[in-house]
Amino acid sequence: MRKFFSHFEEYVCCVLFMGMLGLAFTNVVFRYFLAASIAFTEEILASSFVLLCMLGTAIVAKHQAHLGVGVLVEQMSERNRNICALVGNILSILFCLVLIITGIGMAMQQFRIGQITITLQWPQWIYGSFVPFGAAMMAIRFGQAAANCWKKLR
Repeated sequence: MRKFFSHFEEYVCCVLFMGMLGLAFTNVVFRYFLAASIAFTEEILASSFVLLCMLGTAIVAKHQAHLGVGVLVEQMSERNRNICALVGNILSILFCLVLIITGIGMAMQQFRIGQITITLQWPQWIYGSFVPFGAAMMAIRFGQAAANCWKKLR
């Protein structure tokens, strides 16, 4: 069970990406052979892409592989590198908290007014909840990365 949760984002991204690939491929086949598109695919693919990007960022944070200025970092001592990584992770957590708060507000507003999607007529808050969910996963992984940097500094 611990292995499942340590790779949760990878599993969700894999299933999500395969579903998106299958849906997009099916739509292409329908367009080519039937000269007709499946209308709801655009809506699902666009919303799924948001979740895929958010979870992908969480995966990158877990592996501490987010973008950095390599030339500057390589010139620093190990201690200064860890300090910069710790500060970067803490700032990333703060950014994720802002995303969580605004994402929850957005989803709650969509729920309150009963906003629905154009094509499928589903509640919009379902897709809107992808933002705070993904940001929460990112915050967890940035927190783990910050804890690792803190351990290295001690």
